[in-house]
Amino acid sequence: MAKTAPEPIRDPKADHLLTPENCALVLIDYQPEQYRTVTSSTKEEINLNVIALCKLATAYDLPVVVSTVGVDMGVNDGTEEKILAELPDVKEIDRTGVNAWEDEEFRKAVDATGRKKIVIAGLWTEVCLTFPTLDMLAEGYEVYPVADAVGGVSVTAHHQAMERMRQAGAQPVTAISFGSELMRNWARPTSDRFRNVLQWYFPKRFELVDQGKA
Repeated sequence: MAKTAPEPIRDPKADHLLTPENCALVLIDYQPEQYRTVTSSTKEEINLNVIALCKLATAYDLPVVVSTVGVDMGVNDGTEEKILAELPDVKEIDRTGVNAWEDEEFRKAVDATGRKKIVIAGLWTEVCLTFPTLDMLAEGYEVYPVADAVGGVSVTAHHQAMERMRQAGAQPVTAISFGSELMRNWARPTSDRFRNVLQWYFPKRFELVDQGKA
């Protein structure tokens, strides 16, 4: 018998896997000053995957929190314009500290999503991503760092940070694995939301590979 119907959908809020109803996306410090010092990946590769996260968040109506550091102080510029263009209704939360979780406005914004599963990405991996991840884990959140949407000052710094978060209980994902987890079944009426992202993603990715930037 041909299989054309989706399996029954598990409770989307109680599912132990990520669903559009149980997770939120957090992006931290995608600013020019951070990009300039990342050497574990290329800016183009990072942006491809961060923008994929944004497109997925929009497609599946996920709450999104975006934070910057040092903009109000006049020492840094804001979030990469290509990223903000994907999130026109999201307000940036600026901070003075490297650990976003120590900023009250940021904590309240994450709490306000009502979600305990937090998909998170930030620059650098070893600082602005790792510190809030460790704090959120300590406070009972489930945290999913997006390994291919982040970068550190060196390959070693990036990998050691990923290992530190993993040992603390974080569950690393990648941008496209995240989309697959949200979509879950090709026969669902909402699967075209993911297909549309893939149709945008792979031509961009193959172009970067051809250019030696991925």
